[in-house]
Amino acid sequence: MSVSSSILRRISILGLLCVLVFSAATAQEEPMPEFNNHETTDEKEFDAGAVILHHVMDDHIWHLSDGHYGTIYLPVIAYTSEGLKVFSSHHFYNEHHEAVLEHEGLKLEHNHIIEISTGKAVLDLSITKNVAMLFINAILLIVVFTAVAKGYKKNKGKAPSGIQSFFEPIILFVRDEVVKPNIGHHYEKFFPYMLTLFFFILFGNLLGLLPGAGNLTGNIAVTLSLALLTFIITNVNGNKAYWSHIFWTPGVPLPLRLVILPVEIIGVFTKPISLTIRLFVAITAGHIVLLSLICLTFIFGSIWVGFGSSIIVLFISLIELLVAGIQAYVFTLFTSLYIGMAIADHDHH
Repeated sequence: MSVSSSILRRISILGLLCVLVFSAATAQEEPMPEFNNHETTDEKEFDAGAVILHHVMDDHIWHLSDGHYGTIYLPVIAYTSEGLKVFSSHHFYNEHHEAVLEHEGLKLEHNHIIEISTGKAVLDLSITKNVAMLFINAILLIVVFTAVAKGYKKNKGKAPSGIQSFFEPIILFVRDEVVKPNIGHHYEKFFPYMLTLFFFILFGNLLGLLPGAGNLTGNIAVTLSLALLTFIITNVNGNKAYWSHIFWTPGVPLPLRLVILPVEIIGVFTKPISLTIRLFVAITAGHIVLLSLICLTFIFGSIWVGFGSSIIVLFISLIELLVAGIQAYVFTLFTSLYIGMAIADHDHH
């Protein structure tokens, strides 16, 4: 009981610290106002939509804070008709951080690199903001769980301590409450993937709540990649009973089988689609809500609106911390269910 209380206290403290950091940073680093270009400086209007999309979408430039030294120009790697070209993205941007410049026959249009001579998009292999966040997330996972593994070896046969004592109950929860009940007695084969999936999504969700961070798990390409991995693992490991239920459902009259067959085939592909959209929508919607509330301060130009929106943002940030954990849990749970159904043995009488 004391161990559980200690764990709960640590989780509560961590959540509170994340909220305080987020709240403090949003108060100090408000979104950089963006304005309509056709108006003078005194008449320019704040464009909340541009601000929100700038923070939610991927980009070749990373704004950590306002000003020249708060901007990171990421490397551009483009394969064109003339071969591979590698250079810094600052060649595309002017002093106002507007992507209006051309470099080496390339230009940036709507965040896509276009070859000027052909007018077509090139093969873009650049390190964008979300790719950089992907590397940060992966490095953090490696560092944290290397420390957890060392702690396990050091404290073998003893009570866990340090960072191991924080993550071990979460690992056991994923194993005993998510993976093992849904996959069954073959769960050991898939457990490493499940843990990687759970903590990759969890860390990505939490890092995305930090000021200036990229929207990693709110990028549909990332969620689609995770869903495709689940799709491949599920169907590659599917046994004879799994495929027979899809293509020739036992115990069903022949005329009805002709109706069920296309439904079952469609169901195979709708599973990864649902995984993709669920995570993408939940995370992106949360970011848009938070940014919309912050933008109210600039729209109304009132300190009282700013104070009220900050209070609301604080409470919604708490909800977002909860959503970060729930979405990691849900994605892992459904992946376990799909794999469990694919490898389960069915007895027919």
